[in-house]
Amino acid sequence: MRDLKHLTKPKRKRGLVLASLLTLFLIPSALLLIRQGASAYSTWRNKPPGPAAPAPLTVGPELFDTASNLLPSAHLDGAGLAATAGDGTILHYSIIPALQQRIERLLASSQVPYGVVVALEPATGRVLAMAAHSSLMPGWSRDAAYQLYPMASLFKMVTAAAALENGKINLNTVVAFRGRPVSEAPAGWDPSPRGRNNQMDVSEAICKSCNPVYGRIASDLVGSAGLQAACTRFGFNTPLLPGLPLRTSQAPTPTTTRGLRLLGSGLEHSLQVSPLHAAMITASIANNGIMMTPRLVDRADRENRELTLPPPRELRQVVSPRVAEDLARMLTGTVTRGTSRRAFRSPQGRHLLASVSVAAKTGSIDGDNPKGHYNWFAAFAPADRPQIALVALVINGNRWRIKASQVGEQALETFFKGNR
Repeated sequence: MRDLKHLTKPKRKRGLVLASLLTLFLIPSALLLIRQGASAYSTWRNKPPGPAAPAPLTVGPELFDTASNLLPSAHLDGAGLAATAGDGTILHYSIIPALQQRIERLLASSQVPYGVVVALEPATGRVLAMAAHSSLMPGWSRDAAYQLYPMASLFKMVTAAAALENGKINLNTVVAFRGRPVSEAPAGWDPSPRGRNNQMDVSEAICKSCNPVYGRIASDLVGSAGLQAACTRFGFNTPLLPGLPLRTSQAPTPTTTRGLRLLGSGLEHSLQVSPLHAAMITASIANNGIMMTPRLVDRADRENRELTLPPPRELRQVVSPRVAEDLARMLTGTVTRGTSRRAFRSPQGRHLLASVSVAAKTGSIDGDNPKGHYNWFAAFAPADRPQIALVALVINGNRWRIKASQVGEQALETFFKGNR
């Protein structure tokens, strides 16, 4: 019995040794695992969040801005253009592909230093085309339609509207003046009491863009308060479309005769407008004096479900229907005998778009941002039942590439060919 007890003692010692060795091995390993786990948890906890999922696209006023940013990536989808937003919403544009492509090709092939065109459907505000090109600064075209440029003689439409609305003139009112119709020196426009003055009725004067007539209408008939009231109605000096990337058009408040004449004739360089706003002004005259909110998207689909878009919205009444009708009649002479008659005639003398009556206004002035000669063309057609209103701006250097009226004529021809 003693011998058995004696034999078990060494075995117990060996077991204690093995347990001690195992403990010495396991404790550091466990501590290492704990430290690694703590480090991994800390890394996970402090890891910066990944990119958030795109916010669902809303269909309020900001939809125009979203669609405008996506327009360069738009593709043909059936008979129209479409683009996909970040959340997967598919936007179907109001733009007419053939019209958009024709304008883009014309501006590019003419190598214009700077050129932009905006076309609208007067009754709804739908954007039918919005294209721009620059041979000198490609990035300029992205927001060219929203930036400000000297408005030049397009402002004569506002001067005429103010005078017609206040009963200061009618379609046949004759205004006497001194100097040439293109004179830019207001001090020399007053008629001489000795006679031998020039004179022109207001309808002829607007289609031939006579500076002295509309300068004198502004200073002698409308006055500062009347002209500023018209500027306000047409959307100058106030944010016009919150949610749109549109800069606020600027019209100064002149108090002197000279200042009023420069403004009324469009010779004031600080009088500035964006092509989109200019197109809205033109479309409002075509739409019985009602300015519509521009729309760039006809339809939006998300996950095979059509979203409900706001209906066409009236922005403001800028002139009465009577005045809008009178302006349309005054402006039809621009393409038949006025400042854009050459753009609407073939080399053989044939009047282009002979079956479509076009109401139009041109403008021309030098500017510095960007530097060049600013050439405008605004029009709507048919003049009595308008389907399209457009504004073209071409900024040429010393060498003229193409006139805005030529771009406008080509755009109108493309539109009416596609709608016959």
